[in-house]
Amino acid sequence: MIRKLGGKLAEILEGAVVIDVNGVGYLVATNQLPTNSKLGNEITLHTYLAVRENALDLYGFSTRDELEIFELLITLPKIGPKSALQILSQADIELLKKAVLNNDATYLSKMSGIGKKTAEKIVLELGDKFAKRFDTAVAIGQTGNSDASDVIDALVTLGYPLSDARSIVQKLPPDISANDAIKEALRQLGK
Repeated sequence: MIRKLGGKLAEILEGAVVIDVNGVGYLVATNQLPTNSKLGNEITLHTYLAVRENALDLYGFSTRDELEIFELLITLPKIGPKSALQILSQADIELLKKAVLNNDATYLSKMSGIGKKTAEKIVLELGDKFAKRFDTAVAIGQTGNSDASDVIDALVTLGYPLSDARSIVQKLPPDISANDAIKEALRQLGK
């Protein structure tokens, strides 16, 4: 199995890159490039090789943490490498960990292509695996589970992008009420 791949960044495609390793170009599907990645620069990705009957597909990640979560996601029924990559491209790793560890599927169900039942399945089935593999002391770091979801919903309803709403809510103090959280989020978004 190809676990790590390093070489020159030869080409950037939509959802993938080509890494030149001593004259051989490897096509690697990726959710995001490491920061400051430019054509011709050296790049290293942690990789997963998906073996299918008619293809060998490489999936690459900037960090080992992303690779581990990807591998956990593909152990779930009906979630293959492409779906797992889509989840990781939409969800911040820390947000995903917090959602699973706090048994809160509402964060995941707000992502494109993930329905409520799939989000609940991810949270339920990954809960034990995450608790064993990652720090179980990871707290939501924001308002309570339902309050955080309500604040995100309110901000999205007001026209703010979902990613901005999530980012702001994550930065709020844990003991703030939903009304105060919305006011503070609006104040920060208005800067």
